[in-house]
Amino acid sequence: MIRTALLAAVSLAVLSGPALAQSQADEARVLQILRRTPLIDGHNDLPWALRQGFGNDPYRVDLTTNLAATTRLHTDIPRMRAGGVGGQFWSVYVPASMEPVEAAKATFEQIDTVKRIVAAHPTVFEIATTADDIARIHKAGRIASLIGMEGGYSIDDSLGLLREFYDSGARYMTLTHSKTTTWADSATDAPKWGGLSPFGEQVVKEMNRLGMMVDLSHVSEDTMVDAIRVSTAPVIFSHSSARAVTAHPRNVPDAVLRMVPQNGGIVMVTFVPGFISEKVRVWGAGRAAEDSRLKSLNPGDPDAVKAGLAAWEAANPAPNATLEDVVAHIQHVRDVAGIDHVGLGGDFDGVGSLPVGVDGVDAYPRILAELMRRGWTEADIRKISGENLLRVMRGVEQAATARRGDRPNLAQLPNDGAPE
Repeated sequence: MIRTALLAAVSLAVLSGPALAQSQADEARVLQILRRTPLIDGHNDLPWALRQGFGNDPYRVDLTTNLAATTRLHTDIPRMRAGGVGGQFWSVYVPASMEPVEAAKATFEQIDTVKRIVAAHPTVFEIATTADDIARIHKAGRIASLIGMEGGYSIDDSLGLLREFYDSGARYMTLTHSKTTTWADSATDAPKWGGLSPFGEQVVKEMNRLGMMVDLSHVSEDTMVDAIRVSTAPVIFSHSSARAVTAHPRNVPDAVLRMVPQNGGIVMVTFVPGFISEKVRVWGAGRAAEDSRLKSLNPGDPDAVKAGLAAWEAANPAPNATLEDVVAHIQHVRDVAGIDHVGLGGDFDGVGSLPVGVDGVDAYPRILAELMRRGWTEADIRKISGENLLRVMRGVEQAATARRGDRPNLAQLPNDGAPE
């Protein structure tokens, strides 16, 4: 039996040798492309991970070392370099459960965190606010660091605050997170407005005037449609995947994917297991249902709920998402919206688990090499990596330039406008 096992292992090594060598060659080719074209990821939650686990202090964890074995972080400088990352939108996320005024405060603190990360590693990172900044910083060998707000509740229904966030460096705002706001419907909450309220439309228009990208990840389908209708600039989905492949409401339906080319926008495919694997999504829904059932049967007894949920998980092992699932979503967005409208938005450090083969920010060459094995050209890889987003950013900047003489929008939410 031992001899048989050894022979099997030797055979596997012989068979995998050429495949491994080819894979390494493909990834090396990708990295050559990324030396000329910046790979720009649309969404990374490292600032929140630092806030939660390291006292909001970038010096409490050594980002200059590979942290895969010593922390749960998906992001550090060696892995960003190995992944060919040339530009990163750092998410300045705060929970939708916060009161708006507290959310505004925490968001400004998150912006400060991004700037302190950059200040702690000035030879690696540099703040960027324009497409030209990204190109210049990447050419200099540093990683362009951009700021993306996640959740419109952070502006506390104030266009004045929106302008202050823009002046502080924020270059996109996700209109909602998990909860419907006082002016926009979320994909994962009960609708209140049938998309955008009238004030929500004014938010989008002011973002256009400023040159802040309108991010439609997390919003309902009606909000997506309304925002695309209202926006005079290209929109983005900073971290969303395809609903036709995985039926999660957070994903983009084909009807909206077909609208994106008309707007000139981009869908940046995310790697969250529950958004890219139908098996994982269904398992998660079943677990949530069981959790609710146990809580209703055991009020005031969290230990019973915990034990019951552990038993359910033992009887229903969690499935895994894979790199192939990521590729399926990328391919679908390309097939429906077109090669000019697809990008990458991993959501690293914003999730508790990742697909097999996509375990950190060093995974991008593996993903892009797999696309090339499936027939994607070098020009295609340049577009998904960064060229598409740079085009979108320039379109947003040009739309703002055209409105340079417009006065700031002074619209206010009506006193009776908040949902009950």
